[in-house]
Amino acid sequence: MTRSHGKFLAAHAAFLAAAFLAAAAPVFAATENADERRDARDTKQDSRKDSRKEKVDCKQANQKNNAQCRQDKRDTKQEGREESRDVRTK
Repeated sequence: MTRSHGKFLAAHAAFLAAAFLAAAAPVFAATENADERRDARDTKQDSRKDSRKEKVDCKQANQKNNAQCRQDKRDTKQEGREESRDVRTK
């Protein structure tokens, strides 16, 4: 094996090692992003359930008219959206 051939192989080996490491990093980042999205989605789902329950409780207690109960439900859902944004930005 000549000297230039050995340098050629060493350069290719270094390139392949760098390429492998570069490909491995995005996989970790993608998994982390997926976890954040999943947590945010769960937060929103919980707020939807809470808002439905709040509206039913409001109507049963006859505290407010239907429009006011709907607005309370919207407010609860909006709070859940804001919480899910906070989850994703952490």
